[in-house]
Amino acid sequence: MPETMKSFVIKRVGETEVVEKPIPEPGPEEAIVRTTAALICTSDVHTVKGALPVPDGRTLGHESVGVIHKLGSAVTGFEEGQRVVVCAVTPCYRCSACQRGFTSQCGGALGGYKYTVQMDGNMAEYFVVPAAAANLTPIPEAISDEQAAYCCDMLTTGFMGVEHCYLQFGETVAIFAQGPVGLSATIGAQLMGAGRIIAVESRADRQALAKRFGATDIVDYTKGDPVEQIMDLTGGEGTDAAIEAFGFPDTFEACLRVTKAGGRVSNIGYHGENPNPLQLPLDAFGLGMNDKAVHTGLCPGGSERMKRLLRLLESGRIDPTPMTTHTFGFDRISEAFEMMTTKADGIVKPLITFP
Repeated sequence: MPETMKSFVIKRVGETEVVEKPIPEPGPEEAIVRTTAALICTSDVHTVKGALPVPDGRTLGHESVGVIHKLGSAVTGFEEGQRVVVCAVTPCYRCSACQRGFTSQCGGALGGYKYTVQMDGNMAEYFVVPAAAANLTPIPEAISDEQAAYCCDMLTTGFMGVEHCYLQFGETVAIFAQGPVGLSATIGAQLMGAGRIIAVESRADRQALAKRFGATDIVDYTKGDPVEQIMDLTGGEGTDAAIEAFGFPDTFEACLRVTKAGGRVSNIGYHGENPNPLQLPLDAFGLGMNDKAVHTGLCPGGSERMKRLLRLLESGRIDPTPMTTHTFGFDRISEAFEMMTTKADGIVKPLITFP
């Protein structure tokens, strides 16, 4: 057996490289997974730009699936060679935050997001799964690695954005930005019975995907103020809910402005790269008294969550794979990451395959 593996790391802020690292050994409650497929996330692009303080040489990635290579001595109920998916968020399920139901905040704010931030990520030939008994999920035979990889972050995050809208069937929701997370929110809004889904997006290819996934209306912000366009579409009434899936102060404010009194704003956008604080415009906020709710969250993890997402894939209720615009072998990971950084060639989501 080889003793080393290839890992895609942040060399220093602004630089990445592929390096050799020792294949890790599992602790008693951990597992080692041999990677078979992965997706690149824009969050990793933010990290390389310096949005998160991580040490030089830390392995990137948090959207990988594979087969169990080795199990820790205390991990039961799984076997080596089993295909598994692991969420980007891997809580301990023991701390106060986990026991209060906020598993994504395990051990502290955003603490469930361990890959890259607290430990090596999983854009490598092998990776560690902490609290493996709770964070490993077998992949049904009928589901491809590509489909399962979308459960790691995109689907669980996008669906959480919709869950935090507390939609009743037939309600109207606006989703700002149709990148992979926004598109996943569009899938979730359709699935949860939204009567009208207004997708805010300027790129024609992403507009087409939004319609394919259930958007009833497209608002192109390059053709006029999106708030005014949405208010016109709704006859001046506004929407019942809005999802911020871009991570920018202007879109956050727009969400507040398009929601009617008593509406819900759900934030799933990553705001770590913009140094400006988010504003609460008092007129859109009813001077703090118009019953609008703002809900934030980090993608829920754990095997129960993953099982439910896999069930939707297995039954054919959803299929996120049209988002996969490019496929690369792991030997071309640097090229794929550069394309994801510059959004070249209409890239939406690149699939990385491992030998």
